[in-house]
Amino acid sequence: MTSTQTTAPKIAPKIALVTGASRGLGRNTALSIARHGGDVIVTYHSRSTEADAVVAEIAAMGRKAVALQLDTGKVASFADFALRLKAALKDTWQRETFDHLVNNAGHGDYALISDTTEAQFDRLVDVHFKGVLFLTQALLPLLSDGGRIVNLSSGLTRVSFPGYGAYAAVKGAVEILSLYLAKELGARGIAVNTVAPGAIETDFGGGAVRDNPEINTLFAGMTALGRAGVPDDIGPMIASLLSEDNRWINAQRIEVSGGQGI
Repeated sequence: MTSTQTTAPKIAPKIALVTGASRGLGRNTALSIARHGGDVIVTYHSRSTEADAVVAEIAAMGRKAVALQLDTGKVASFADFALRLKAALKDTWQRETFDHLVNNAGHGDYALISDTTEAQFDRLVDVHFKGVLFLTQALLPLLSDGGRIVNLSSGLTRVSFPGYGAYAAVKGAVEILSLYLAKELGARGIAVNTVAPGAIETDFGGGAVRDNPEINTLFAGMTALGRAGVPDDIGPMIASLLSEDNRWINAQRIEVSGGQGI
Protein backbone atom coordinates (compact mmCIF):
# COMPACT_ATOMS: atom_id res chain seq x y z
CA MET A 1 0.00 0.00 0.00
CA THR A 2 1.36 3.37 -0.91
CA SER A 3 0.55 6.60 0.80
CA THR A 4 -0.03 9.84 -0.97
CA GLN A 5 1.23 13.13 0.28
CA THR A 6 -0.75 16.29 -0.14
CA THR A 7 0.94 19.63 -0.33
CA ALA A 8 -0.69 22.47 1.56
CA PRO A 9 -1.70 25.31 -0.69
CA LYS A 10 0.82 28.12 -0.77
CA ILE A 11 -0.45 31.16 1.10
CA ALA A 12 0.30 34.45 -0.63
CA PRO A 13 2.20 36.92 1.54
CA LYS A 14 0.39 39.93 2.87
CA ILE A 15 1.28 43.26 1.29
CA ALA A 16 1.66 46.28 3.57
CA LEU A 17 1.94 49.93 2.54
CA VAL A 18 3.96 51.98 5.02
CA THR A 19 4.07 55.74 4.52
CA GLY A 20 7.24 57.62 5.41
CA ALA A 21 9.27 54.43 5.37
CA SER A 22 12.63 55.73 4.17
CA ARG A 23 13.76 56.48 7.73
CA GLY A 24 12.93 56.27 11.43
CA LEU A 25 9.92 54.33 12.65
CA GLY A 26 8.57 53.83 9.13
CA ARG A 27 11.80 52.19 8.00
CA ASN A 28 11.91 49.97 11.07
CA THR A 29 8.26 49.02 10.58
CA ALA A 30 8.79 48.11 6.92
CA LEU A 31 11.79 45.92 7.77
CA SER A 32 9.95 44.30 10.68
CA ILE A 33 7.00 43.44 8.44
CA ALA A 34 9.39 41.82 5.98
CA ARG A 35 11.00 39.81 8.79
CA HIS A 36 7.51 38.57 9.66
CA GLY A 37 7.11 37.30 6.09
CA GLY A 38 5.27 40.22 4.52
CA ASP A 39 5.92 42.22 1.37
CA VAL A 40 6.08 46.01 1.58
CA ILE A 41 5.29 49.13 -0.41
CA VAL A 42 7.57 51.86 0.91
CA THR A 43 6.61 55.50 0.42
CA TYR A 44 8.99 58.40 0.77
CA HIS A 45 8.72 62.17 0.53
CA SER A 46 12.13 63.15 -0.89
CA ARG A 47 14.72 60.57 0.26
CA SER A 48 14.67 58.25 -2.74
CA THR A 49 18.15 56.87 -2.05
CA GLU A 50 17.21 55.89 1.49
CA ALA A 51 13.93 54.38 0.28
CA ASP A 52 15.77 52.31 -2.32
CA ALA A 53 18.08 51.08 0.43
CA VAL A 54 15.07 49.88 2.44
CA VAL A 55 13.74 48.08 -0.64
CA ALA A 56 17.14 46.42 -1.10
CA GLU A 57 17.22 45.27 2.55
CA ILE A 58 13.76 43.77 2.17
CA ALA A 59 14.74 42.03 -1.06
CA ALA A 60 17.78 40.57 0.72
CA MET A 61 15.33 38.87 3.11
CA GLY A 62 13.65 37.17 0.15
CA ARG A 63 10.62 39.44 0.25
CA LYS A 64 9.27 41.79 -2.40
CA ALA A 65 9.18 45.57 -2.05
CA VAL A 66 8.78 48.71 -4.12
CA ALA A 67 9.28 52.39 -3.31
CA LEU A 68 6.81 55.09 -4.38
CA GLN A 69 7.12 58.84 -3.89
CA LEU A 70 4.32 60.47 -1.87
CA ASP A 71 3.81 63.77 -0.10
CA THR A 72 1.16 62.99 2.50
CA GLY A 73 0.52 66.69 2.95
CA LYS A 74 -0.77 67.14 -0.62
CA VAL A 75 -4.27 65.72 -0.91
CA ALA A 76 -4.48 66.69 -4.59
CA SER A 77 -1.73 64.15 -5.37
CA PHE A 78 -3.53 61.16 -3.83
CA ALA A 79 -5.56 60.19 -6.92
CA ASP A 80 -2.37 59.95 -8.97
CA PHE A 81 -0.66 58.03 -6.17
CA ALA A 82 -3.51 55.51 -6.13
CA LEU A 83 -3.01 54.95 -9.88
CA ARG A 84 0.73 54.44 -9.40
CA LEU A 85 0.06 52.07 -6.52
CA LYS A 86 -2.41 50.10 -8.63
CA ALA A 87 0.22 49.76 -11.38
CA ALA A 88 2.88 48.64 -8.87
CA LEU A 89 0.54 46.01 -7.43
CA LYS A 90 -0.14 44.64 -10.89
CA ASP A 91 3.48 44.70 -12.05
CA THR A 92 5.10 43.30 -8.90
CA TRP A 93 2.43 41.07 -7.37
CA GLN A 94 -0.11 40.51 -10.15
CA ARG A 95 -2.72 41.73 -7.70
CA GLU A 96 -5.26 44.52 -7.61
CA THR A 97 -5.31 45.02 -3.83
CA PHE A 98 -3.03 45.26 -0.81
CA ASP A 99 -3.69 44.12 2.76
CA HIS A 100 -2.33 46.56 5.33
CA LEU A 101 -2.06 50.35 5.47
CA VAL A 102 0.27 51.92 8.02
CA ASN A 103 -0.17 55.71 8.15
CA ASN A 104 3.19 56.59 9.64
CA ALA A 105 4.55 59.58 7.71
CA GLY A 106 4.95 62.74 9.72
CA HIS A 107 7.18 65.42 11.17
CA GLY A 108 7.68 67.21 14.45
CA ASP A 109 7.33 70.96 14.86
CA TYR A 110 8.35 72.23 18.27
CA ALA A 111 6.69 75.45 19.42
CA LEU A 112 4.83 76.61 22.48
CA ILE A 113 1.17 77.32 21.74
CA SER A 114 1.84 81.02 22.30
CA ASP A 115 4.45 80.92 19.53
CA THR A 116 2.83 78.50 17.05
CA THR A 117 2.31 80.06 13.65
CA GLU A 118 -0.61 79.40 11.36
CA ALA A 119 1.79 77.95 8.77
CA GLN A 120 3.16 75.47 11.33
CA PHE A 121 -0.33 74.47 12.38
CA ASP A 122 -1.57 74.08 8.80
CA ARG A 123 1.36 71.83 7.90
CA LEU A 124 0.77 69.64 10.97
CA VAL A 125 -2.92 69.31 10.08
CA ASP A 126 -2.19 68.66 6.39
CA VAL A 127 0.31 65.87 7.07
CA HIS A 128 -0.85 64.28 10.31
CA PHE A 129 -4.63 64.54 10.06
CA LYS A 130 -6.00 65.69 6.71
CA GLY A 131 -3.44 63.58 4.89
CA VAL A 132 -4.27 60.47 6.92
CA LEU A 133 -8.02 60.86 6.35
CA PHE A 134 -7.90 61.53 2.62
CA LEU A 135 -5.09 59.12 1.79
CA THR A 136 -7.03 56.37 3.53
CA GLN A 137 -10.14 57.42 1.61
CA ALA A 138 -8.25 57.32 -1.70
CA LEU A 139 -6.81 53.86 -1.01
CA LEU A 140 -9.90 52.14 0.38
CA PRO A 141 -10.88 50.74 -3.05
CA LEU A 142 -7.44 49.05 -3.19
CA LEU A 143 -7.46 47.74 0.39
CA SER A 144 -8.51 44.11 0.71
CA ASP A 145 -11.57 43.14 2.72
CA GLY A 146 -10.31 41.70 5.99
CA GLY A 147 -7.32 44.02 5.88
CA ARG A 148 -5.82 46.27 8.55
CA ILE A 149 -5.15 49.95 9.07
CA VAL A 150 -2.71 51.25 11.67
CA ASN A 151 -2.56 54.99 12.30
CA LEU A 152 0.39 56.40 14.21
CA SER A 153 -0.35 58.75 17.09
CA SER A 154 1.81 59.77 20.04
CA GLY A 155 2.18 59.29 23.78
CA LEU A 156 1.84 63.08 23.91
CA THR A 157 -1.94 62.76 23.53
CA ARG A 158 -1.99 61.33 27.06
CA VAL A 159 0.98 63.07 28.73
CA SER A 160 1.68 66.72 27.98
CA PHE A 161 5.11 68.12 27.21
CA PRO A 162 5.35 71.87 26.53
CA GLY A 163 6.12 72.67 22.91
CA TYR A 164 4.13 69.88 21.32
CA GLY A 165 0.59 71.15 21.88
CA ALA A 166 -0.38 71.57 18.22
CA TYR A 167 1.29 68.30 17.24
CA ALA A 168 -0.47 66.39 20.01
CA ALA A 169 -3.80 67.98 19.12
CA VAL A 170 -3.74 66.72 15.53
CA LYS A 171 -2.63 63.29 16.76
CA GLY A 172 -5.63 63.30 19.08
CA ALA A 173 -7.80 63.92 16.03
CA VAL A 174 -6.26 60.87 14.35
CA GLU A 175 -7.18 58.75 17.36
CA ILE A 176 -10.84 59.75 17.01
CA LEU A 177 -10.67 59.20 13.25
CA SER A 178 -9.43 55.66 13.88
CA LEU A 179 -12.49 54.87 16.00
CA TYR A 180 -14.85 56.02 13.26
CA LEU A 181 -12.91 54.17 10.57
CA ALA A 182 -13.15 50.97 12.63
CA LYS A 183 -16.92 51.39 12.88
CA GLU A 184 -17.48 52.29 9.24
CA LEU A 185 -15.15 49.62 7.82
CA GLY A 186 -16.26 46.83 10.13
CA ALA A 187 -18.66 45.47 7.51
CA ARG A 188 -15.63 44.82 5.28
CA GLY A 189 -13.79 43.04 8.09
CA ILE A 190 -11.12 45.76 8.22
CA ALA A 191 -9.63 46.37 11.66
CA VAL A 192 -8.35 49.85 12.50
CA ASN A 193 -6.09 50.65 15.43
CA THR A 194 -3.91 53.50 16.65
CA VAL A 195 -0.35 52.95 17.85
CA ALA A 196 1.00 55.70 20.10
CA PRO A 197 4.78 55.60 20.62
CA GLY A 198 6.46 57.39 23.48
CA ALA A 199 9.72 59.32 23.09
CA ILE A 200 11.87 57.46 20.53
CA GLU A 201 15.50 57.94 19.51
CA THR A 202 15.09 58.88 15.82
CA ASP A 203 15.66 62.00 13.73
CA PHE A 204 12.07 63.08 14.48
CA GLY A 205 11.88 66.70 15.61
CA GLY A 206 15.47 67.28 14.58
CA GLY A 207 16.67 64.22 16.49
CA ALA A 208 16.06 65.85 19.87
CA VAL A 209 15.49 62.64 21.85
CA ARG A 210 18.31 60.82 20.09
CA ASP A 211 20.95 63.57 20.02
CA ASN A 212 20.25 65.81 23.02
CA PRO A 213 21.46 64.09 26.22
CA GLU A 214 19.39 66.36 28.46
CA ILE A 215 16.14 65.62 26.62
CA ASN A 216 16.98 61.91 26.44
CA THR A 217 17.63 61.81 30.18
CA LEU A 218 14.44 63.76 30.87
CA PHE A 219 12.26 61.26 29.00
CA ALA A 220 14.15 58.32 30.49
CA GLY A 221 13.27 59.68 33.92
CA MET A 222 9.60 59.90 32.92
CA THR A 223 9.53 56.26 31.80
CA ALA A 224 8.93 53.27 34.06
CA LEU A 225 11.51 51.15 32.21
CA GLY A 226 14.10 53.86 32.69
CA ARG A 227 15.10 54.76 29.13
CA ALA A 228 13.88 56.44 25.99
CA GLY A 229 12.58 54.15 23.27
CA VAL A 230 14.36 53.02 20.12
CA PRO A 231 12.86 52.11 16.72
CA ASP A 232 13.16 48.39 17.49
CA ASP A 233 10.63 48.94 20.29
CA ILE A 234 7.99 50.04 17.78
CA GLY A 235 8.40 48.41 14.35
CA PRO A 236 8.19 44.80 15.57
CA MET A 237 5.11 45.68 17.65
CA ILE A 238 3.31 47.06 14.58
CA ALA A 239 4.31 44.00 12.54
CA SER A 240 2.90 41.80 15.31
CA LEU A 241 -0.32 43.82 15.41
CA LEU A 242 -0.79 43.14 11.69
CA SER A 243 -0.45 39.37 12.17
CA GLU A 244 -3.34 36.94 12.42
CA ASP A 245 -2.49 36.49 16.11
CA ASN A 246 -4.02 39.92 16.71
CA ARG A 247 -6.97 39.75 14.34
CA TRP A 248 -9.51 40.52 17.09
CA ILE A 249 -7.84 43.75 18.22
CA ASN A 250 -9.85 46.62 16.77
CA ALA A 251 -10.64 50.28 17.52
CA GLN A 252 -7.89 50.49 20.15
CA ARG A 253 -5.32 53.11 21.10
CA ILE A 254 -2.22 51.08 21.94
CA GLU A 255 0.52 53.05 23.66
CA VAL A 256 4.04 51.70 23.21
CA SER A 257 6.08 53.87 25.53
CA GLY A 258 7.72 51.70 28.17
CA GLY A 259 5.37 53.22 30.75
CA GLN A 260 6.01 56.90 30.00
CA GLY A 261 4.49 59.39 32.41
CA ILE A 262 2.84 56.94 34.79
